[in-house]
Order: sequence, then structure tokens, then C-alpha cells
Amino acid sequence: MKEIYTSHHMWKLFENFLVDMAMVCNATHDRKHADIMLEKYITETVCSIITQFFSSPFYDQTTTVQTRQPIFVKLLQSVFRVSQCDWLSGHQKCQVETCIKTLTDIAKNRGIAIPVDLDSQINSIFKSASIVKKHTRLWMSQGRMKRDSMIPVSRDYRNIIEGLQDIVCLLEEQLHPLVQAESSVLVDVLHRPELLFPTHSEARQRCESGGFISKLIKHTEKLQEEKERHLCIKVLQTLREMMSRDIEYKEKEEDDEFGMARHRQMPVSLMRTDINPQFMSKKQQEDALRGEKLRQSLLFRYYGKANPRYQKEGSSRKDSSGTQMKQTQLNTNHGTMVLSRAEMSMSQVQNQLDEQGASDLVIDLVINNSSTKVFQESVELGIALLEGGNIKIQQSIYNRLTRDNDSDKFYKVFYEKMREAQTEIKATGTVNTGEGIGTKGADCDGNTKDISSGRLKKSRMSNGGISEELKEQLADAALHTSKAFDAVRKGRDDEGGGGGGTAIDMVEKGKDEDRDMSPEIKIMQPILRFLQLLCENHNRDLQNYLRNQSNKNNYNLVCETLQFLDCICGSTTGGLGLLGLYINEHNVALINQTLESLTEYCQGPCHENQNAIAMHESNGIDIIIALILNDIIPLSRHRMDLVMQLKNNASKLLLAIMESRHDSENAERILYNMTPKQLVDVIKQVYQQELQQNTEVDEDGIRLAPVEEGTSPRRVGHNIYILAHQLSQHNKELGQLLKPTNLDDHKALKYYAENTAQIELVRKDRTMERIVFPVPPLCEYLTRETRENLYYSAERDEQGSKVSDFFERSEDMLMEMKWQKKLRSRSLLYWTSRHISLWKKISLNLAVLINLLVAFFYPFEKGTGELDPKLSGLVWIAMFVSLLSVVMLPTPSGYRMLIISTVFRMIYSVDISSTLVLLGLVNVVIKCIFIVSLLGNRGLGNRGMLSVFTDSSILYHFLFLAFCFGGICSEEYIYSFLLLDVVRQEETLLNVIRSVTRNGRSIILTGVLALILVYLFSIVGFLFFQDDFPVEPIEPDIAIKFTDAASSTPVVNVSVAKPSSFPPKVEEGYCSAGNCSNITLPGTTTPDEENKQIEPLKSCGTLLMCIITTVNQGLRNGGGIGDILLAPSSTKHFIARVVYDMLFFFIVIIIVLNLIFGVIIDTFADLRNEKQTKEEVLKNTCFICGLDRASFDNKEVSFEEHKKEEHNMWHYLYFIVLVNVKDETEFTGPESYVHYMIKEKNLDWFPRMRAMSLAADEGENEQNELRNLHVQLETTNKLVLTLSKQLAELKDQMTEQRKKKQRQGLVDLERMQNSRIMDMGINGPEG
Repeated sequence: MKEIYTSHHMWKLFENFLVDMAMVCNATHDRKHADIMLEKYITETVCSIITQFFSSPFYDQTTTVQTRQPIFVKLLQSVFRVSQCDWLSGHQKCQVETCIKTLTDIAKNRGIAIPVDLDSQINSIFKSASIVKKHTRLWMSQGRMKRDSMIPVSRDYRNIIEGLQDIVCLLEEQLHPLVQAESSVLVDVLHRPELLFPTHSEARQRCESGGFISKLIKHTEKLQEEKERHLCIKVLQTLREMMSRDIEYKEKEEDDEFGMARHRQMPVSLMRTDINPQFMSKKQQEDALRGEKLRQSLLFRYYGKANPRYQKEGSSRKDSSGTQMKQTQLNTNHGTMVLSRAEMSMSQVQNQLDEQGASDLVIDLVINNSSTKVFQESVELGIALLEGGNIKIQQSIYNRLTRDNDSDKFYKVFYEKMREAQTEIKATGTVNTGEGIGTKGADCDGNTKDISSGRLKKSRMSNGGISEELKEQLADAALHTSKAFDAVRKGRDDEGGGGGGTAIDMVEKGKDEDRDMSPEIKIMQPILRFLQLLCENHNRDLQNYLRNQSNKNNYNLVCETLQFLDCICGSTTGGLGLLGLYINEHNVALINQTLESLTEYCQGPCHENQNAIAMHESNGIDIIIALILNDIIPLSRHRMDLVMQLKNNASKLLLAIMESRHDSENAERILYNMTPKQLVDVIKQVYQQELQQNTEVDEDGIRLAPVEEGTSPRRVGHNIYILAHQLSQHNKELGQLLKPTNLDDHKALKYYAENTAQIELVRKDRTMERIVFPVPPLCEYLTRETRENLYYSAERDEQGSKVSDFFERSEDMLMEMKWQKKLRSRSLLYWTSRHISLWKKISLNLAVLINLLVAFFYPFEKGTGELDPKLSGLVWIAMFVSLLSVVMLPTPSGYRMLIISTVFRMIYSVDISSTLVLLGLVNVVIKCIFIVSLLGNRGLGNRGMLSVFTDSSILYHFLFLAFCFGGICSEEYIYSFLLLDVVRQEETLLNVIRSVTRNGRSIILTGVLALILVYLFSIVGFLFFQDDFPVEPIEPDIAIKFTDAASSTPVVNVSVAKPSSFPPKVEEGYCSAGNCSNITLPGTTTPDEENKQIEPLKSCGTLLMCIITTVNQGLRNGGGIGDILLAPSSTKHFIARVVYDMLFFFIVIIIVLNLIFGVIIDTFADLRNEKQTKEEVLKNTCFICGLDRASFDNKEVSFEEHKKEEHNMWHYLYFIVLVNVKDETEFTGPESYVHYMIKEKNLDWFPRMRAMSLAADEGENEQNELRNLHVQLETTNKLVLTLSKQLAELKDQMTEQRKKKQRQGLVDLERMQNSRIMDMGINGPEG
């Protein structure tokens, strides 16, 4: 911006202004031909630009005016000439004189020489103006003194100030949408800056390549270096606004009277996150529309017809039906939200800014940390870039931090901010304690209680908390302490401030200051949101990077966030139930953000962060548990919705800590500080809270604020129930408590059990995981007919699994659920669609009844018939009895009896024709209702007329409706076609039809073979056996009966018979035409003449007649064509005829026709076997994994329990629906994984031939085998030790024996030597 004041382009612009002003001054004085627009342009736009340019503080720092003095003087002269025009209005003259005053001041300050005559003329203008001002002030002062002297009454300055403040507020309210619209134009310009420059120009090309945004971002860093913080903040806010929602007309989807989706347009300014259009007044909406109109006019002035909105205005109206629907569907996710100002989605805008260096700008400004405001805006810009979990921005930030080694500096700033916030919280702990019960103190009547008179109970409750009475006493003590502290502080403030304002103002001001958090604490909310978005979509790299940067200085932001939560919630007070003293309406949003950030750190899962949070030395995990178990008083008395949000986020965090873990370490850590009964009691309490929420009022009689949709008490209780369900796998007592034991428990726990499902899925590493999730409310709209159709008609793939067909149908079932949800809002259409089976049965019964009447009474007699009085009485009795039975005990048989008796009575009371017409009209009405019900159930009405008329079932029912009209308008026997509907309704009859149509090609080809063979046999018969075919006459039999002239008795009967191979039969008194040669009959002819007139027709006279006779007679007779030919014995070709007849019989009759019959019979048998096999598979095989019943024999989990609980096919459908309707940014780790697999049409997440219960049993079997081997090994070791001991003892014994023997040998040797010596002594003397 500063470059404008030093650029020569502005002075060229001023030169152009001189030409325009000369044209205005030299124009004719005839006002009829004056250029009003040019005059307005000069007096308003040009003068305003000159005034603002030379009044800007940036201009004071430049010296270009000294070098441009001639142009400056000419500019002043031209403006003065304009001021002398007599056509100036008051407003225009004021604008021109202001411009002259500005230029004159610049000339005096800069020492620019102005011509003397011009200077004197300018001084005369301002002199007259000063005289007027002087007299005006004098007159006003005299009037004021006169009034003061006449009415010496003190004025209420406060009322005057309040009135002025009201005026200012009104002006702000009126002008705010206009100011907002003007500021938003800059965002449009930044989106399309190239449109400001001519086509094919260099500036336009640079802007199209992103050069403008890139320079703006680089300039922002220079602004920060040059201490231009205000301008730097403005640029950061503008960049952030580029990723905000559009201020334009946007489509809002709603339902029309038929339940179809339609759109109406409304400004997005009414749909911002902070403005709910449902609660806006009509005036506010009109203000928003005024701002939108101003914005569009400004854009047109900037862009002209080059404005993309202007160019696409017509086409957008034409294509609104299709494009708007797509945009509405895309806007369900922040990243795919289409920003029409940029003509791109939000993620594309984010990526474009990232390519120009926006993410690097955020990192640099965070590292510099020169100003708190700049730091906050930098973090907010980072949040806008990461909104929706933009993976590319995350990767860009990660690459920058790892590439340039800036991670320690970057994370150090956040680490220090967290430390400062904790220090500030600890320093203001006493004030925050008073804030925690500030609302309660405001509701008190002013009476104080003497806390010294009450004694605190020292006995702790069994659940680890304290009693309600002790909580009340501690709350009262904190209240009085905070009041005393506030009084002392207010007194000091009054002494130091000099006593400005009333006491009430000081009290209100003190309350506002107390309740408001300090900037050091407030900054934590955007910081935690930024860190959360860094880990969005379970970015494993950044999750680990928050904990460990692998640098010399490591900053563990995961543990630091947990410590911040511990600090803001009062540290050790979680177990004492005193969270209400620290949590209030002003810091609850920050606590919720802290919980959400910690949850995002863990999900994915990131096991290291899970362990860091669960095993941290602080009391953070205890605080999280306490948020679930304890009532946060007094916040819960006034804002239960905030308490529900805390419990909801705390339960999600605990679930994230245990997500996808196969050990029990973290679960045991959570269970360490809670008892199972506490958790179950919280579930029941939260369930009952929703009913109390709608009727509960506070102490002032004001109804409490309604709970938001996402924090409904029952939904919060559902999350806690899922948490308890997960923990029950590690605690048997908790699992027993989750089973209802009495009526109250049954109501709450049964509700959560019925609306909770679990599945098993296979991860990428082929490990299995059990997922527990809430059943989406949309799933209750799945119809029973759809369930049965899927269950019985799902086809198996090559591997024998039905998962492929099940997955392909899931999208159609999701669309059906959405349609059924819309259908519920149309009560009449829903009622007819719900009873579609009833209309089908009624239509079929009416068709049967009508055809019975046609069969018994056709052709119909005119008039009414006579009925026996006794029979008539019986009919009347049957009518009244059936009517009474229908009223008292309605049954289908009772209805049928009433209808039959009523129809029977109408036949003899009116007539049969009128009765059939009435029944036909009723059948037409029922069939129309059935078609409407079918359209409603299938949602075909929401897909367009083409889909209706291309649906085979709809066309089938329209055909039957035409038969109904045909029976009414034409002949009654047309009703017989309605009976064919029984084939469609009975599975057995459908199988009969399928037995013919399934292998229709084989049957048709076999029939073609039969025709070919018949054709060949016909040729042979025509050539060789033509005389053997029967001969038929043209005329029929003629019988003439003769009577005697004298008597009336018959004498002769003459008949002319058909020529045949048999001789004519002559009876007594009769003769044939060929045998009455002696009788001449009057009016008859002779035999010769008759033979000339009656020539017999040969059935094989031509080849075509021979083919027709062979097909007609040969295929219908059991013996083939030989049954109608002359006997072979009466022909001269005896052998050939026998061979001909036998070949036709064996080939055509026995082989070919039986082939056709065999195909039909085999197909019917196959269908029956398939049906039996399908029933066997459904009964004994798991729909999901394909394991059979035998796999679960002698296992801990039975096959029925496996199908119902572990691999329930409908639970898998519910999970697919969940990941389709849930916001992607709210996904857990398994949900993100399944959502990705569904996008890729990958079914590997379904368990195939696997189950966790079987794996557990196999693991137990392995453990048992290892345990047996261990026992055997110990037994063997003991045996070895025993044998070793025995061997040692044996060795010792052998050693002792050996020693004993040695000693014995030595003794014997000594004895022998002694004896020898004795012998020698005895024998010596003798020798």
C-alpha cells in the first residue's frame, strides 16, 4: 500500500483529473445538456481521492510533492475553479472546499509557492466560513446562558450519553451489513485479481499464475519485520476470509409436499456459523440482503461484465436443479464445500494458498512470536488452512518443519504458551474458584450463612467422592470467600481510581472482569484447535511429532496438553467431586477443546500417545474420569447442555485411549479410579436426564436452555454405555451390571443395548478388531421386505461368500432408508405404503371372486333372479353374523365371509352385471393404491418419471390395471387374465415358470432341431408316401332323410360322407350317396355329378401341406406320423413305410421331445435343489465370514451367538450407514479405515473364514497344549532329578563297596603276608 504514495502513476492519474475538471468548468451553463454523471464524479469521487491521498499518514513520509509542484499547483487551481461553479449543491460544495483545505495545508507545510491571487481567493473563502462559525458559536452560547439563567435545573448528562450511545448502536446496526459487504469485496478481488487487468496483459498473466497472492504473502512478512502490526493483522484476516463461507445466495435443501428434494435460495450471510437464520428477525434478513445488494453493485463496478457472477447468472438459473443438488451434497464436508466466490472447493482454495506460501507464513509468524495479536491471527489462519483436515496442508507443514529444522522453535512457542497459561491459572486460582459459583451467588437472595456453624463431614463415600451435604457446604464457603475477595479488591480499585462511576457500575464491571479469562488463557483455545487440526484424519506422522521431535530440545505437547487440562480443572480436585468450583460457563469451551485435541492425538490409533496420556504422572486421566462420573455443580443447575458436552468429549477421549488395543493395560488404568457401579449409575442418570431437561426450570422460573442435537443426554449416555461395554471385556463385574435386573435398569440399559451394535473387521496387517458403535437412527427406516429380500436372495461369489452382493446392495439400501425417512413425514402416503401387502392380497381375492362370478353366471341374464325365501334369510343372517364378527373380532376369514355374503345378496338384489362393474371399480381403486404404495416404498417417485416407466414391476402392475379397465369397459372374461398374478406371488409357481425360462435357449434350440427333423421327414413323405396321407373333403357331412309319400315314416336316409379310406356303411333303411343308384331324390344330384362337384383335398398335396400335416398330426400323436397314414400292409412300399414310421417315432417322439421335457424337468429339479441348498446354507453358514456350524462345535461361542452378536449381517450394514452419514472429521481410526476401503470398493475388511472367538479358542488350545507340555516337562525334570539322585546314591554305594572291598583286600593281603611270614618262620629253622 505504501508504494502507491511513492509511485508516479498517481501523478499521472492527477493529470487526467485536470482534464476532467477542465471539461466540467468549461461546460455550457444550460443545465438541460449538462453531464450530471461527470459533475458528480468530479465533486465526489475525484475530490475524495485527492483528500484521502494527501491526508494519509503514509503521504507524510514521502517527498514526491516537491518534485511535482507544477502539477500540485494546477490541481489546486482546478479544484478552486470547480468550487466557483454555481451548479454545486451543498454537499458537493462541502466536498470541494474540504479538498481545497487539504491541498492548502499541504502547500503551507511543505513550503510550496502558490500564486498570490489564488492564495487571496482561497483565504477569502475560508474567512467567510470562519465568520459564520464564530457567530454560530456565539448564538449557541448565548442561548445556553439564557436557558441556564431562566431554568436553573441540573441536567442528566447520563441520559444524554445513553441517548447518544443508542444512536451510535442504531447506526452500527444499520451500517454493519454495508460495511461488511464492502470489506468482503476485497476477498472477491483476491480470488480473481486477474479480472482487474486487460486481457493478455503481463499483469493479468502474473495474477493468473498466483503472483499477486504470493507477493501479498511475502509482503506480510515484511510488514511484520517493519513493525506494521496493524496492517499485518489486516492482511492475515483477509487471507482467512478467503476460506470462509460465501456471502451470497446459497441453496438450502428442504422437502416439498411430495417428499422430494427441492431448494430455495437464501443468503449465506444468514447461514454463518455464528448466525442462525431461524432466529433472525425479518429486519435483520433485510439488512443482510441490503449488504448483499451493495456488494454485488461494487463487484460490478470493479469487474463490469467480466464479473463471473454476472456472466453465469443466466446459466446458473437454468442449471440450478442439477448443480445445486451436487453442491448441497458436497457441502456436508468442510473440505468439499464449494466457495462460489472462488469457483472452487474450500480444499482447492487452501491448496492454492499453500502453493503461494501461506503455510510457510504461518510457521514463520509463529516462530517470530513478536506480538500476541499477530500470533493469534497467525494461528487462526493456520486453522483456516487446515479446516476439514486438509492432508496436503498437513504434509506441507510437516515437510517444512522437518526440512528446515524449525520444529524445536515452532513447538517451543506452543510449549511456552501452555506453560504461561498454566502459570496464569495457578496465579488466579482463587478468583476462578469464586467464578465457578458466581451464578449461584447471583441467584441467592443476599442472606449469608455462617459457615463456622456447620461442620464438614470427614467420612468419604464408598464411591470415592463426598456427600451432597459436604458439597453444598464447600460451595457456600467458596462463595463467601469470593465475595470477601471481591469486596477487598473493589475497595482498592475505588481508592486507586478516584471513585469514578456509581457503585453498581463498579460491581458490574468487577463481575465482568472476574468472569473473563486473561489473554494468556484465551489464546489456548485457538492453539489447541490448531494442534487438533494438525492431527486431523489421524495423521500418524504429526501425532508422533507432537510428542517427540527427535531434536536436541524435545517438547512433548501431548503431555503438556494433558497437564493443562489437569491445571484448568483444579488438579487433584477430580476425585473429590469439586470440579464445579473450577469449571464455569466461561472456561467450559476451552476444556472441551482440550478434550477434543487430546482425542485427536490418540485416534488412528497412535499407541504411543495413548500410553503417554494413560500413564502420565499427572492427574489428567483422573480428571477425565471425574468429568464423566461427577455432577459439575453449580454449572449443571443452569447449563446442563454444557455439562453434557463435557461428558460426551470425556467419554470419547477414554474410548480413543483404548482404541484398537489388544492389551488391557490402559483399560485397567481407567478402571483403577472408578467402580463399575459408578459408571452404570451415570448411564442410567444421563438416560433419565433428557425427559427432565424438557420440563426443568431454574430457580427464577425460567426454562433451561435446550440441549443441542449433538449433545442430547441419551446420545451422551450412549457413548458412556459403549465405553462401559469396552471396559466390560476387562471387568466381569461391569459386564454383569450392564445386564438389566429391574424395571428401571431394564428401561435404560435395554434402550442402549438395542441401539448398540458390534462387528469384527480385519485391518491391513490382517489382525482382527472388534468395533462397538451406536446404531444410526437412519437404520430404523429399513423395511422388513428389504431385509427379507436381501437375506434370501443374496448371491454367493466364487469363494462362496455373500459379502460382495451384500456390499453392492448397501448403497441402494442407504438410499431407501433416506427415502423412508422422508416418507414418514407424509402420513397418508406412509400409511398406504406400510400396508402394501394388504392391498396385494385384497386385489388377488377380488380377482378370484370376480372370475368365480363370471364362471358361474356367464352369459348373464338381464334383470334380477329369484331367490328362495329361506335361502335369502340365510344370506341375510350370514351378512349380519359376519359383520358382527368383524366388529367384535376382526379376522381375515370374517372379512371374506362378509364380502361373499354381501356380493351374493347384491346379485339377487341388483343384477350380476352391476355387481361385476362395482367389484371391477373397487379392484381398480385397490390396484391404483397398490401402485402408489409400491412407488412410495421403493422411492421411485424421487428418481423421475423415466425410472418409473422403465421399472419392470411397475409396468407389470400397469398392465394388470389395463386388464381391470378392459373387464369393466369391454368383456367380462378379460378378468381371467388377473388370475395370472398368483404366479408372481407364489414362489413354487415362479419356479415352475423358471424351469422353462431358465434354460430357454436350450429348449428353443432343441425345438429348432425337432422342426428340422420334421421338415426332413415331410420331404421324404411328400416324395415317396404322398398317397398314404389321408384325403379330406372340402364340404362337411350332408345327411338327407327320405320319407314315404303315403306315410310319414322314414324310408331312406342319404348321407354324403367325407371320403376316407374306410368303405361307406350301409344301414337298414338308409343309403349313402354312392350306394343309392336306384333312387333319385328330388333336389339331389347323381353320383357322377356329385363327384364332379366334391373333390377331396389331399393333406400332402403340396410340400407345405405335407409339412403342416406332419407337424400337426405327427407331434400330437403318441405313435408319430404313422398313426394317421394308411396301414403299411395296404401300400406297396411296406418295408420303407415301416422304416419311415419307426425312425419318426424314435427320433422325433422319443429322443427330441423327451430331450425338451428332460431339460425342463432337470431345471425344475435344479431349482428345487438350489432352494434346499440355499436354505441349508442360510441355516448352517455365517452370512459374513462363511464359517459353517461345525466350526463352532465344542467352542465357547455357539453358532447362533456368533451369527447374532459377532457377525450380525445387519450390524455390518449399520456400520456402512454410519460411515456414510457421519462427518469425516469425527471419524475414529477404524471408521476412517472402513470409509477408505468403501471408497476403494475393497472388501478385505470383511472377515473371511475367520472369527475372533475361534482365534481365542485356538489361542486357549495352544495355551493348554503349552501348559500340558510344561507340566510334562516339569514331570520329566522331576523324574530326571530323581534318577540323578538315585544314580548319585548308587554311585556312593558302589564307591563304598569298592572301598570296603579294597579294605577287605588289604586285610586279606596282610593276613596272607603274615601267614607266609609265619610259615617261613616255622619252616626256616627246619630248613
